Amino acid sequence: MIKKKTTCEKMLTIGTILIILVLWFVSTALGWVDFKLVPSPQSVWAAFIDIMKNGYKNYTLLQHLGASMERLGIAFFWAVVTAIPLGLASGYNSKIRAVFEPIIDFYRPLPPLAYYTLLVLWLGIENGSKIALLFLASFAPIYISCVSAVMKIKEDYINSAYTIGASKMQIFFHVIFPACLPDIFIGLRTALGVAYTTLVSAEMVAANSGIGWMVLDASRYLRSDIIFLGIIIMGITGILLDRGILFIEHKVVPWEGKE
Repeated sequence: MIKKKTTCEKMLTIGTILIILVLWFVSTALGWVDFKLVPSPQSVWAAFIDIMKNGYKNYTLLQHLGASMERLGIAFFWAVVTAIPLGLASGYNSKIRAVFEPIIDFYRPLPPLAYYTLLVLWLGIENGSKIALLFLASFAPIYISCVSAVMKIKEDYINSAYTIGASKMQIFFHVIFPACLPDIFIGLRTALGVAYTTLVSAEMVAANSGIGWMVLDASRYLRSDIIFLGIIIMGITGILLDRGILFIEHKVVPWEGKE
């Protein structure tokens, strides 16, 4: 678990953000960069107000964000409910691991767009192929973290449970699973980050809504203000999602980081 920031660290973080904003404002105000490539903060804010009022390509900003979050949420949910039990079982049983490990090892390093065209052919151009792409992107990090977590549990813990008469089911739920929780949450955070970066790829083909699609569509018309706005929204949303997982981890794994 990440320790809470000290006051000094918080001030450094705030200072870094302020410096970036000041440099952005000064560089655009003094004409150091081309306005078409780097819009001013004022133009990005104006684009935000305009899209909030009038929407972008028949959808409001909240609808674009909601479409992206719906695809991401469905895919991430199914990745969690399938990868965690399968990963724990694979770490606990070498035969199960021998079945699934080569599949994960094969597709995990592949760029998402390399197999996205196949998913479109199989599942169509609607949300099904997009959700499947995000599911695959999320599944591998969670599975690997679960397998690694089980395999690094000390055998003394398991043997000690056996000596006091614990069954295999009791050992799994009271020894193995709690010991794996910190690594599982690391896998969840990693998977969510990977899936979110894949979201733009998922919205590249035959989409008409979503934050990723909005950024890609704006790039066709050199609307750098909308591109910057979309990137900022995606960045803030990604931070909030990550903080959400950290909050749940703090509640579920209160002992993490404590000796």
